Amino acid sequence: MDFAMSLFGTAEWAVLVLWLVAVLGPLAYAVRTRTSIAMGVTVSVLLGSVVQVLWSVLASWELVSYWVWSDFVLVPARTGDPLFWHTVFSAGFLHSQGDLMHVLGNVVILALVGVPLEQRLGSRRFAVVYVVGLAGGSLGWVAFNADSWRPALGASGAAFGLLGAYLAGWPRDEIPFPLLLIRPWPVVLIALLYFGLELVRALATMESGVSSGIAHMAHIGGFIAAYACLPLIARGGPVELGVVDGGPSQGDAHAAQRRRLKASMIDLQTIEDPWTARGLEVPKHLREPLKNLLQASDEPETRAAWMEHLANAGNCPACAASLGLVERSSGPHLQCSKDPSHLEWPSRS
Repeated sequence: MDFAMSLFGTAEWAVLVLWLVAVLGPLAYAVRTRTSIAMGVTVSVLLGSVVQVLWSVLASWELVSYWVWSDFVLVPARTGDPLFWHTVFSAGFLHSQGDLMHVLGNVVILALVGVPLEQRLGSRRFAVVYVVGLAGGSLGWVAFNADSWRPALGASGAAFGLLGAYLAGWPRDEIPFPLLLIRPWPVVLIALLYFGLELVRALATMESGVSSGIAHMAHIGGFIAAYACLPLIARGGPVELGVVDGGPSQGDAHAAQRRRLKASMIDLQTIEDPWTARGLEVPKHLREPLKNLLQASDEPETRAAWMEHLANAGNCPACAASLGLVERSSGPHLQCSKDPSHLEWPSRS
């Protein structure tokens, strides 16, 4: 099967390149600057739609001859061809040029649900959830329309995936959302309302046999895929699943991460210090800071401060090299700067 791009002229290639820049630019910026991936995706979807509107204007002026996105929309009958596997994802950054309300609806969910969900998950885990929802939506549509040559496009599968993931992880969070009024609503209400309405619409469409023009099974597929995968993706993340604190914020995420760190820290009073463990006397100038460390080591910040003092003042009891402080998931550790096998305290074994 040939690509439609083989027929493009200069104008079509210019529009396609502009669309790729509009879609990939915000994502690349978010990754490079470590800012919100959710907002990067939102801007990508929005700017991509603007370029599609530009194509419509150029087409009305007869400056372009082909639909630029033929090789990027999801066509179920051709998804078995490896050359078109990319459409499972690329279709999520395209929308119908004549349905701007659909675009705005997706943008609202991506921004208002995606941003707080990213605060719960962290950027990397959020990106995985988004991809799972996007792929789940596309594959859900393909599963029910395997022989269809009708193109499908839109970010709704991914948007519903965010709702499903949030419901699986933190259903009692309250986030601002426009249901009748723009005010904080429980995630469980938002997610189940959207999913329930979509399920009713899908069943009505299947019963009548008349297409509504909306890929309802893509929405359901994205929701279910992200809901099912969220517990695995969120494992070890910055916020415990199901925590009830009203809703996400940077402060909440930091507090949850700190609680997780404290829970994983070893009680230093139950183990021997590095010198005593080797049958050596603790150097006189280290006895007082070591005593303070053992007495006030239940807080990560206090433990790190006293360990830094020991690292600056002491030396490795095995090779006399200087000591260093390293941060691990189980809290701060003292370590030999020359060879970590000489000393890491507390031990990770």
